[in-house]
Amino acid sequence: MSEIVNHLSRIRATLPAGMTLVAVSKTHPAEMIRQAYEAGQRLFGESRPQELREKYELLPKDIEWHMIGHLQTNKIKYIAPFVAMIQSVDSARLAEAIQKEALKCNRVIDILLEIHVAREETKTGWNLDELRDYLASNPFAALPNLRVRGVMGIATNTDDETVVRHDFEALRRCFELLRPQFGEAFDTLSMGMSHDYLLAVDCGSTMVRVGSSIFGERDYSK
Repeated sequence: MSEIVNHLSRIRATLPAGMTLVAVSKTHPAEMIRQAYEAGQRLFGESRPQELREKYELLPKDIEWHMIGHLQTNKIKYIAPFVAMIQSVDSARLAEAIQKEALKCNRVIDILLEIHVAREETKTGWNLDELRDYLASNPFAALPNLRVRGVMGIATNTDDETVVRHDFEALRRCFELLRPQFGEAFDTLSMGMSHDYLLAVDCGSTMVRVGSSIFGERDYSK
């Protein structure tokens, strides 16, 4: 049994029933993804559209691909024909651009609204007040090829568990605040990564994004 399969099995054993695991495969080769696939994993997360497109062409077509990284509007075309979910929708401009590409493909694309909760300005995402102002005009009525499934966020990069918990609880409150506006389809709270996913689960996450704990450290030189 490969290390990837062992790691995947260990991670799954720590997750409660009903929790969705996104295996974050960015920068890792298709061969490593295939090992996780053969162990039963079907949901993978990528952050670079061209890389995602290349892997889509190489790997089984029943894989559910999630775009989890910052997405430029001119790169949407690479993934719009097949991506299952875009988690990193952080602006009205991006939502409207995804709508255009989804319409061209005659698809409805699931999205998450990325909300900024971290104590770091480098992190992307909506400010909650700005997002609520945007939603007050019911903009998604004019974006019929998008389905808003929930929210996503990244906690502050710190070893201080109190700070991380504060960020996750803030994100959960955003999720609960926005849910009545979208109805039953609004069911996903994506938060928690390799180093903090257990804390995220404790704070109410429904989806965790785990990469290095499954595949090992990433090679960003590629």
